[in-house]
Amino acid sequence: MKHISPSKIVITLGDPAGVGAEVTLKALSAPGLPRASFLVMGDRVAVAGAEAVTGIRMGDLPVEFIDCGMLAKDEPVEVGRLRADYGAAAMRYVREATLMCLRGEADAMVTAPLNKEAVALGGIGFSGHTEYIAELCGAKESCMMLTSERLSVVHVSTHVSLRRAVELSKERIVRTIELGYEAMRNMGTERPRIAVCGLNPHAGEHGMFGTEDEAYIAPAVAACRDRAIDCEGPVPADTIFYKAARGSHDLVVAMYHDQGHIPMKLLDFEATVNTSLGLPIIRTSVDHGTAFDIAGKNMASGANMMAAIRLAVTMAAHRTPAPARG
Repeated sequence: MKHISPSKIVITLGDPAGVGAEVTLKALSAPGLPRASFLVMGDRVAVAGAEAVTGIRMGDLPVEFIDCGMLAKDEPVEVGRLRADYGAAAMRYVREATLMCLRGEADAMVTAPLNKEAVALGGIGFSGHTEYIAELCGAKESCMMLTSERLSVVHVSTHVSLRRAVELSKERIVRTIELGYEAMRNMGTERPRIAVCGLNPHAGEHGMFGTEDEAYIAPAVAACRDRAIDCEGPVPADTIFYKAARGSHDLVVAMYHDQGHIPMKLLDFEATVNTSLGLPIIRTSVDHGTAFDIAGKNMASGANMMAAIRLAVTMAAHRTPAPARG
């Protein structure tokens, strides 16, 4: 059942010392903002600093602001500073927004960047937004997708060491293909064309450069084709992104973080959006970091945040229940 427009979108401001508040103000004040009801979650003191440098007032925008009260109201934010209390505040915003979505009080969430090192300073184990939100949701199968107007990429593994990333499993690859397929349909592509990357150079070259492609990836692709998913692979990763960006496929399945991230960021850094799949809620995010080096200087663009907001609104409008799995 599709959501009745306008959808309610909650936006988290990320690390208070980063550019999250700045890019959010810029996106929400830009022409072409999609029709939706917006809630912004953060700390008033962080917003005040961003208002001062951008000249954009949150109170003048068509949004509701939720002050989480994590930071002292009489202490200006130290922009660009790594602090444990800032990491804890950013985590609180994500937690509260996730719970809102789980309770049905919001249709989707959009996250500004937080800093993993700041979170770790507070003694919190954290590997990424997707993994943390999945834990809050009780989701056992989640993965990351990057999407732009020209191409989308979904990852079999993300925030793990390369040594761990090459430990493939057919089941994990199958589920990643399924999640990517479902996500593309929820974004309006009726029959996504999917290419699945090989792990090794030249997709293993028939075992000359490794056996993982034939042992795990090829059987996973065959299983998905049996389920009427239009996919092919394993295909050499060094050429498929070139072809897919020119229209051969809608979605590429990458085996590990950099295999998918590097070409997507080269293709369209500003408009590429991060989406978490396998969750009972919709979450999109900017695909850049806290940018401590330019925070507080009014240099950060709101274009990527606008793209993340647009995708959240689109997914909320198109979302349908996941098909039953036998």
